[in-house]
Amino acid sequence: MKRILNEIRKIIDENMVLYLPHVKSGDLENDGAIFYMNAQNGTEFDWFVNDRFPFFMVFYNDKDNLGAVKLVLCNTGEVQIYLYDEKGKKLVKMVKEHLDIDKIDMLKLAAVLTREADDKKIWGGNIDNIHTDIEITDDELREFCGREKDHAVMKNRMNICSLSAVVSKKIIEEGWKVGYMERNEPRDKDDSGWFFASGNEDDEYLSDSKNLMLLVVGMVWQRLDRDIFRYIDMPAGTKLIRISPNEFEIDKNNKEIYLAKRE
Repeated sequence: MKRILNEIRKIIDENMVLYLPHVKSGDLENDGAIFYMNAQNGTEFDWFVNDRFPFFMVFYNDKDNLGAVKLVLCNTGEVQIYLYDEKGKKLVKMVKEHLDIDKIDMLKLAAVLTREADDKKIWGGNIDNIHTDIEITDDELREFCGREKDHAVMKNRMNICSLSAVVSKKIIEEGWKVGYMERNEPRDKDDSGWFFASGNEDDEYLSDSKNLMLLVVGMVWQRLDRDIFRYIDMPAGTKLIRISPNEFEIDKNNKEIYLAKRE
């Protein structure tokens, strides 16, 4: 497992020489240590939901402590490296590479990092201080793989977040939260089928295509209305109305929509 982390170090070092040659080890936290940023979601979540490891980071050694390098390692072996100049304020290069490592070894590393970092409550730790030079048993690997089912709902929702939706401009431009959401059969593989409206549009407004916009569901969720996330995996044919500041229910045409604006 240590071999994969050594490959990560090699990739980071090579790209820093190419694209940040003026940055010296003394400019970096712990002389350029690589930190494993598992604190936000954890190894298990990112592996089973996002198909990658948490980020590997190198930080500048100043009061802002911004990133100099962010490395994304996907479960396919694809590596994405982001390099930042001006003490982390300017992205200067994004590079894609590929690690020629068997997928089972990637899986083993995920299991090891879960056990040796997450389970031991080591969050955002220096990879040199995480005990990874070990072998994992077949039983341990099967146990780790068995956790995938616990993340199936979240993975499905995150997949839907990458698909498009039709959104009323009253939500986008006027600051209204979603008051009505309806899911139709998707038109193609990139379509979620979702339609989001504030709930105070009339038929004339909605019949004018200039008042509608295509956005990915994830953008609606992250930037416009966090309340929709728990409902986005409901099936085609679903019609929901907002009934409170943060709840929806099936529209039975017997209640007024609770209208709300973003704070």
